[in-house]
Amino acid sequence: MLLRAAVLSFLALSGPALAQFGPQGPPAVGVAPAERRPVTESAEFVGRIEAVNRVDIRARVTGFLEQRLFQEGSEVEEGAPLYRLEHPPFEAQLAQARASLASANATLENARVALARARELRASGAGTQAALDTAQATERTANAAVLGAQAQVRVAEINLAYTDVAAPIAGKIGRSVLAPGNVVSPTLTEPLATIVSQDPMRVAFNVSQRQVQELRTRYEGRGGLDATRVRIRLVDGSLYGQSGRIEFLDTQVDRNTDTLLVRASMPNPRLQVQGQAVDSRELVDGQFVTVLLEGIEPVLSVVVPRAAVLQDQGGFYVFIVGENNAATRRNIRLGRTVDGIAVVEDGLQGGESVIVEGIQRVRPGAPVNPGPASAAPAAGGAPRAPAR
Repeated sequence: MLLRAAVLSFLALSGPALAQFGPQGPPAVGVAPAERRPVTESAEFVGRIEAVNRVDIRARVTGFLEQRLFQEGSEVEEGAPLYRLEHPPFEAQLAQARASLASANATLENARVALARARELRASGAGTQAALDTAQATERTANAAVLGAQAQVRVAEINLAYTDVAAPIAGKIGRSVLAPGNVVSPTLTEPLATIVSQDPMRVAFNVSQRQVQELRTRYEGRGGLDATRVRIRLVDGSLYGQSGRIEFLDTQVDRNTDTLLVRASMPNPRLQVQGQAVDSRELVDGQFVTVLLEGIEPVLSVVVPRAAVLQDQGGFYVFIVGENNAATRRNIRLGRTVDGIAVVEDGLQGGESVIVEGIQRVRPGAPVNPGPASAAPAAGGAPRAPAR
């Protein structure tokens, strides 16, 4: 009976310990160090490519379209001829205006002779003041008629010049809406064609007020916008080879979306094929892209494997191995995550052993059996940290 009582007493005392440690003692966990590394800060947004200049080509006069002088989808230089309208009607109008000007000049000359004669007669006493006044009025009317005829000539010259439609800017021209033989007019609702500039391009994206404040806090002590650069990721997931700078922040917040419009300028050079530039570029007006707003200089930050980060109602936290191999909860402020690596903005100083594997067996304050984690954060290079 005494032996049975001793056994039962031993089991009662050791029960919690056996339940806690199991037959092999404290649970085995994999740990990795919280490291300080240079991190390229980055935030992601959805953006759209926009041309800096966009011009709709329209007819300035009504006439038959005789020629289209460009290839659709090609790049044109500023001043390059695009369309030619029929000339004869406008040449005839110019000739008529010039004839009217010649007639007005003849009338003016005659009025000036009559005015001179009226002055001589009035001076000799043979003419009346009324005749002189009439001659002066006639001369002024004739002079005004000449000015009007000159204006008509100028209008006819301008209309004739409008029959040759040239490119107002350099860029890529789209499809031609009308083919030769159609009548074109300024009243057409659709433009003849559209030209969009090619280099540089703009990328426009919207940033929420919260993110604006975060970015301002992050970069105001490092040069503001000059401490950032803009990169874009194309639809196939590849990074565009050129980077740009922010050139415009809107002055008003969109009340519907509570966001601020931001625009950045991006180079858009011609593509190179076998060392030769071709008539094609990577960025196209209107395409959707992912915008990466990055810091130019990497910032030394504490990073841990993302698998080590847990979350509950109190926020984000990790378990670290403290004194006597006891698991200790440490609340953190989580930054950005990329490729399985999380940036810790507050809560860790660097050098702590963070539990990565076997977290489900960990209890706060309970001992653990730590060992190296099988998948530690990748070494080498400065990890990028896009927004969560």
